[in-house]
Amino acid sequence: YIFNTDPTECDQLRQRMVEIVDEMHVPEHCRTVFSTDHDEQIKGQGNADYFITSGDKIRFFFEKGVFDDKGEFIIPKQRSLNKVGHALHAYEPLYKKVTHSSKVQGIAKKLGLVNPVILQGMYIFKQPGIGGEVTPHQDATFLYTEPLGRVMGLWIALEDATVNNGCLWFIPGSQNNGITRRMVRTPKGTFPLTDFIGREQQYEEDKFVAAPVKKGGVILIHGEVVHRSAANVSEDSRHVYTFHLMENQDTRWSPENWLQPTEELPFTHLYTK
Repeated sequence: YIFNTDPTECDQLRQRMVEIVDEMHVPEHCRTVFSTDHDEQIKGQGNADYFITSGDKIRFFFEKGVFDDKGEFIIPKQRSLNKVGHALHAYEPLYKKVTHSSKVQGIAKKLGLVNPVILQGMYIFKQPGIGGEVTPHQDATFLYTEPLGRVMGLWIALEDATVNNGCLWFIPGSQNNGITRRMVRTPKGTFPLTDFIGREQQYEEDKFVAAPVKKGGVILIHGEVVHRSAANVSEDSRHVYTFHLMENQDTRWSPENWLQPTEELPFTHLYTK
């Protein structure tokens, strides 16, 4: 990893997230009790719309099976979430401060980024026992630019990330092979709201190398490097704050990407507080 975030700062980010989750309003589509295929379809559309319009908001995305058939929590709500996103970096002062910190700006400058902008910021929980697997993927599949090579993720471990609780795994050198799959918005008025062009390659299991990291460690993720994380089968959570940067200089952000800047929240410049 490239630098450390202060452990106290990690604790502050985690504590603030406890407060955010305590105060959260669970979206209605999550509580939908479906008894027919039509109900299920409506729920699916609600989920999709909630996701695709979350770029300039703070929204809540749950693990599977955390609600009963009446739409009530069957586990403590603090343990129910998969992630919160995608505008924590813009609207939550503590997260904003970490995102724009001198350490982050320093790394961006060392890498020669002239005009980096922040695309999204999210909190990933990887809950004990139910934190699901993230299958092999490249971030540029979802955050596509022309040319490629303009997007990177910063992944801050707010507690130890281990092989047991679902640390990241990478295929070294895979960032040099381009991408084979893109997620794009479908034409307005159609459902689903996004679709994939191309196909994810099959990757050999033994090519992946684990990247465990201690609390406060930061991993820099190239937009085209293939990475994954296993399900969390341990009794420990693996909380992370992660955000993506794009070099905006001479770069075209695809209008087909699910994530789009809005009037309320254009992509934020990193080199401003």
